[in-house]
Amino acid sequence: MVTTHKHLRPEVIARVARLEIKARQIVEGFLSGGHRSPYFGQSVEFVQHREYVPGDDVRRIDWKVWSKTDKVYVKLYEEDTNLRTTLIVDLSESMQFGSGSTSRNEFESKYDYASTLAATLAYLLLRQQDSVGLVAFDEAIRTQVPPHSKRTHLNDILVSLQAEEPKQKTDVFDVLRHVAEAGSRRGMIVLISDLLVPRPGLFKGLKLLRHRGHDVLVFHVLDDAELDFNFAGTTKFEGLESLGDVLCDPRSLRDGYLAAMHSYLDELRRFCAQQVIDYRTIRTSEHIDAVLLHYMNHRIAMMRN
Repeated sequence: MVTTHKHLRPEVIARVARLEIKARQIVEGFLSGGHRSPYFGQSVEFVQHREYVPGDDVRRIDWKVWSKTDKVYVKLYEEDTNLRTTLIVDLSESMQFGSGSTSRNEFESKYDYASTLAATLAYLLLRQQDSVGLVAFDEAIRTQVPPHSKRTHLNDILVSLQAEEPKQKTDVFDVLRHVAEAGSRRGMIVLISDLLVPRPGLFKGLKLLRHRGHDVLVFHVLDDAELDFNFAGTTKFEGLESLGDVLCDPRSLRDGYLAAMHSYLDELRRFCAQQVIDYRTIRTSEHIDAVLLHYMNHRIAMMRN
């Protein structure tokens, strides 16, 4: 497996190597393994008999029981399956924004952070033999890597992340709808984005994912400057995603900007809580291992409740 790459940093991997990603809900996957599925199917683990009803697969009839009881029963098995995860990474133009690499922040942009987070998650999931795929999007899907569980699959994800460059507007609803309708198997969906998108489409798309039974995580990646707005002096703000430029005194806008930002974040948190979606606001100055440790502890606590 590749251990060095622009978006797979050895120092991050060294700190998170012991973490495991576990879904809170029971999920379906591709392989026999560590995650229990609620669906009965062909497996090596027999569970129980059930009386035959028209429409049952005749290949599952237990003829030995029939020979002894003169009654027709079918065998039921419990299927052990691995987690199937789809990483959805925002590469719209707004993800280009960043305060730049500093002593406090090692990432150049939000996309640099989001891609490193996605690569680290992919590494961990493949390390525990789970299946992981990638969808990178702006106003449409730009890259799609189908889920696989082989460890060499990490190279495909890394190459796709490095090949893309943020440059277009964002249309998140069509992307989330595509992912929701792409297959019947339930799994874990991880959305990594700055969420600078129209709320109706975002909420509708997330609801659709939950309606399809997916376990949904939202990592809301924002630069410190976007959250704190600590600009001083006359400043020219250059618009991204076809927005115009603004020349202003940021100190006169700070209170209104922060009030609007906090209102939006509160709305996101309330919506995700109502939909049983894991949501976390992430600063690009936060260490990725700390973000994942917080995530894992939260998931374990939720599983125990």
